[in-house]
Amino acid sequence: MGPERDETPKQRLDRELIELLQGLRVVTAGVQFLFAFLLTLPFSNGFGRVGHAGRWVYYVSLVAAAIASICFIAPAAQHRVLFHSGRKDVVISRSNRYEISGAIALTVSMASAVAVAARGYFSSWLAATTATGVVLLSLWAWFLQPLLTRRKARQGRLAYRPPAGGPENS
Repeated sequence: MGPERDETPKQRLDRELIELLQGLRVVTAGVQFLFAFLLTLPFSNGFGRVGHAGRWVYYVSLVAAAIASICFIAPAAQHRVLFHSGRKDVVISRSNRYEISGAIALTVSMASAVAVAARGYFSSWLAATTATGVVLLSLWAWFLQPLLTRRKARQGRLAYRPPAGGPENS
């Protein structure tokens, strides 16, 4: 945890919302691209070679990408609907939950898509192993590592060190 900021509660909410929406802009474009690609996949020439199990894995990937898209778009939509309602705190709290849910759905979609694509050229074992690797890396990078850092910070084991060459950025 860094030093306290000199900001009012309203300024803090404004900053948190801006930071949240900036992060969502980055991830939403990627999720929408994946979703669009998955929507076109059944119409490609090679999709007929995907077996029954592969079609179900594809379906899971498609639905998970749709769920991820919904979760990552929800904060912006709710911000617009709740604009000037004085409930920015609710928007930020909900948006955080939507972003975590979207990341889980994105993990499922990416792993399933990787499994279908890898199975088209390699063995089922390699496809499953690769998809498992995607899940494990996503879980580590998006959830476990930050949660461990948060826990260490709460226990006071991580000292705040400002970034080299500049003021605090986060």
